[in-house]
Amino acid sequence: MLGTFFWRYAAIFGKRKTMFLKTELQGNVVIPAESLDAKGLMLQKAIFVRLLDDFAKRKATKDLGYLLALKTVEKIGEGKVRQHTGDVLFPVTFSAISFKLFRGEILEGVVHKVLKQGVMLRCGPIENVYLSSSKMPDFNYVPGENPVFYNNVSKIEKGVTLRVIVIGAKWLEAEREFQALVGLHADYLGPVP
Repeated sequence: MLGTFFWRYAAIFGKRKTMFLKTELQGNVVIPAESLDAKGLMLQKAIFVRLLDDFAKRKATKDLGYLLALKTVEKIGEGKVRQHTGDVLFPVTFSAISFKLFRGEILEGVVHKVLKQGVMLRCGPIENVYLSSSKMPDFNYVPGENPVFYNNVSKIEKGVTLRVIVIGAKWLEAEREFQALVGLHADYLGPVP
């Protein structure tokens, strides 16, 4: 087992909410006894590898959004030997970058599904971004083998990149991911040329 992390939000870039967050996180990394050796370099490497592995498995958290990158390891505390297993637990403090949606944020996403009721987009790590047909003023649904939404100037079809505004986002605990509702009801939104 890699250990348990206690995620703590630390800072946002500036006072305005933005989709990329710089965070400071604290947790515990468990190193199996067989991975320990007398040289400190192997221990540091083992801690970094375990930390990266656990970081990658987390995917997302409700408070921080999607965990994108581990920036720096700030501090590795003194290890404590677990009595029953002989594994060593190290407290670790590190900084990371995460991606979280906020209402009113402008995003670009790629259409991956066209439905009569709207379209589904992928935006960075978020797979479920929904643009309802009611949030696409002046676009009409055109059914067929490759359905599209069309207006006099542009069309929205599978593979098209759209610039949209976030109306709301919802955290799904079981899937450990977000869903978002977006719209085209502002200036300079829609298909990206």
